[in-house]
Amino acid sequence: MDALTDSEVLEALKDVIDPELGYNIVDLGLIYGVTITDSQVDVVMTMTTPGCPATNYIESGTYERLRRIHGVKDAHVAVVWTPPWDPSMMSPDAKSYFGFA
Repeated sequence: MDALTDSEVLEALKDVIDPELGYNIVDLGLIYGVTITDSQVDVVMTMTTPGCPATNYIESGTYERLRRIHGVKDAHVAVVWTPPWDPSMMSPDAKSYFGFA
């Protein structure tokens, strides 16, 4: 099996949709980092606001999607609040979709 790449992980995480915004967490800019060590993937991410009512839903959805990637045997998701998320972190497509471009 070829080594898993950050790009492959990010592509898989596009399946995770923020239920309030209806857009994927990667293009929203919620993923701050991906670390791959052997068959383990660690993700550092944030939410759009510290009081986001969907935090548990998105965090568990992220974990479950990571576990479904071929070759991943363990996954960890850490939600952080620094730096705080803002719309400038979105992809160009997401900015356009939400009217920021």
